[in-house]
Amino acid sequence: MSMHPSPIEPVPEETARVARAAFRKGNLLMRIRDEIGILYDDQMFASLYDARGQLAISPWRLALVTVFQFLENLSDRQAAEAVRSRIDLKYALSLELGDPGFDFSVLCEFRARLLAGGRDQNLLEVMLEHLHERGLVKARGKQRTDSTHVLAQSVASTVWNSSVRRCVPPLTPSRLPLRNG
Repeated sequence: MSMHPSPIEPVPEETARVARAAFRKGNLLMRIRDEIGILYDDQMFASLYDARGQLAISPWRLALVTVFQFLENLSDRQAAEAVRSRIDLKYALSLELGDPGFDFSVLCEFRARLLAGGRDQNLLEVMLEHLHERGLVKARGKQRTDSTHVLAQSVASTVWNSSVRRCVPPLTPSRLPLRNG
């Protein structure tokens, strides 16, 4: 897979119009896009992709889908279906209403790239940076045990652990490597 970083487009006009009509007061995913803005960009993931090969789905979108997937406790299949069918997700991801989405296996491949490239904590760190810049979390301040930094660390661990479990088949006795001698 290859990636050619490109600027993040604004929300398409029709998508914005329909989303605002459907969610007059907005919803969490739309507020994240409107108030926090763009959390990730393609340049952050450039080192995880080759310069040549089949063009990859925009990594900033996959990163955001991964976050939304955790927020809503969705499987990869459910998350991919949500991208295909939900107006609020199309809004948050700057997609046209008719965008067909992607195959669910792309999410597992993306998380595998993050892990292989040692970037598995990067999504969390960038998100916390954005939240800190907007005064939503404090650095080194006194926090309650249910505060965002504790929750986010728990989220990251759970997301990556469940991702690995989904991507790597369990080792059963028939799959265990044999040792000689």
